[in-house]
Amino acid sequence: MTVAVEPHRSVRFARRMEGMKPSAVREILKVADRPDILSFAGGLPAPELFPVAEIAAAHAKVLATDGGAALQYSVTEGFGPLRDWIATRLRGRGIATHRDQVLVTSGSQQGIDLVAKVLLDPGDVVVVENPSYLAALQVFAGAEAELDVVGSDDDGMRVDELEELLARRTVKLIYIVADFNNPKGTTLSVARRLKLVELAARHGVIILEDDPYGELRFRGVRPPSLAALDEAGVVLQLGTFSKTLAPGLRIGWITGAPELIRACTTAKQAADLHSGNLSQRATSTLLETFDYDAHLDRIRAVYGARCDDLLGALTRHLPTGSKWTQPEGGLFVWVELPPELDAEKLLAVAVQHKVAFVPGRPFFAKAPRLHSLRLNFSNRGRDQIELGMTRLGEVIRAAQAHARPGTLHASTAELVAGVAPKT
Repeated sequence: MTVAVEPHRSVRFARRMEGMKPSAVREILKVADRPDILSFAGGLPAPELFPVAEIAAAHAKVLATDGGAALQYSVTEGFGPLRDWIATRLRGRGIATHRDQVLVTSGSQQGIDLVAKVLLDPGDVVVVENPSYLAALQVFAGAEAELDVVGSDDDGMRVDELEELLARRTVKLIYIVADFNNPKGTTLSVARRLKLVELAARHGVIILEDDPYGELRFRGVRPPSLAALDEAGVVLQLGTFSKTLAPGLRIGWITGAPELIRACTTAKQAADLHSGNLSQRATSTLLETFDYDAHLDRIRAVYGARCDDLLGALTRHLPTGSKWTQPEGGLFVWVELPPELDAEKLLAVAVQHKVAFVPGRPFFAKAPRLHSLRLNFSNRGRDQIELGMTRLGEVIRAAQAHARPGTLHASTAELVAGVAPKT
């Protein structure tokens, strides 16, 4: 016997979903993942640099010697020896911390989510750079926070604008990627770091310093992190192995004042109980014998060369009126095209001509610059970079040539008709 049930006419989603939009990067990757497309869209580390054999051996050793414990439930805070290693590493960078101030997370992205859960009520103000990391904007929208923005330039966040904002508004959280900002690739100057920490302490505002790229500096001198400059306990720092070992491990961490870490631990218990125990133990075992610093040196050398290749290709192939950042590390270059162009409209044509990027608009919490875009250099070799930028330059020049007087953008049909793909 069956019971007829009338289907629901509509699903009543939570109010917070109104502000949460799909990730533009993830949506683009669904298209750009085709093998025939040269994609510079995702923030992907180079898979040929993953220490696959060493990671496999570490997993095998853990399973052979302590498999039962590795496959069992574990504590929320994370595997103790791994937290010890992280704390020691951070102390070497001038951050006063110890095991009890380190919470292992499922990638640093979970850290953003946990901090939002423990600090933000609906309507609380979060300050971000404009543009800022897209997935962080998603988290803050889900927390129903109000985003306010300050500008940025080649020296990072405009802390003079932040000082003015803090004088007139009550702010709960400041979010920043100080080293090799995503999406721009810029780095906060030392003078601005000092001022930012001083402002946060004076106004009683927590800084969430997201540091996924700090170990990837291939030029210049690494400045002190905000966490290293913090004497008032106002900085929470996120870290991750995703850009240095492998993102598939899903191991990140939060460190900060004990009361903040305790609160994040409670929030994590409600989210996933604990991060993957096998991955944590295998990573800890790997780091016992693996030359992590030599591995980082190799990554830096490769990424530095690829960044130079991209910057050179942009000079050769992008039209006059374009400009771009000059990263000293990280994964990204930010490009601003001539202002009459719309990067989102260009993307549809670029994909047809076998090249992809991320338009800049989704990275802006307010006042987007539609002629901007982000390029990733870490996941492509020299020849692919040259070919990809040749294709992109042709698409852009065709858009300029077909722009009609009195209109802002050429139509997609005009663009398709105006450029032939190169192979």
